[in-house]
Amino acid sequence: MPELSGNQQTSEKPPREYCRLVEDREQYVRYQQDRTVLAAIGAHLDPQVSRIRVRLPRSVAESAVAAWDREELGGIGEESREEYKLRDDAAELALIGLAISSRGVWDSEDVVVDLDVAQISAALRANLSGH
Repeated sequence: MPELSGNQQTSEKPPREYCRLVEDREQYVRYQQDRTVLAAIGAHLDPQVSRIRVRLPRSVAESAVAAWDREELGGIGEESREEYKLRDDAAELALIGLAISSRGVWDSEDVVVDLDVAQISAALRANLSGH
């Protein structure tokens, strides 16, 4: 195997774009490690928290129940990231509607229902995103 000259061994650096790509990939390795830790936290929280009793106004509760009762006849084709998020939020709303239908207690203009923390989290995220 031929030896590299001094210039080839020490002075040639990888292109800046390559270094940035490698750094970006390392970033995703860290993100994966972060997700693993987040999942470990979830494993500890899961047995501690499952459902929380909430009170919802009749108007939004009825809309959630309607989302559960609705039949979506079209299939799912190719969708953008935003369309996927919209569909996912609609599914979360429908699951809240199922909870209201099956275990909600109507009280005048409100409904009291025990919701799973994941459903509460989805509703809070939707509120924070400005929708």
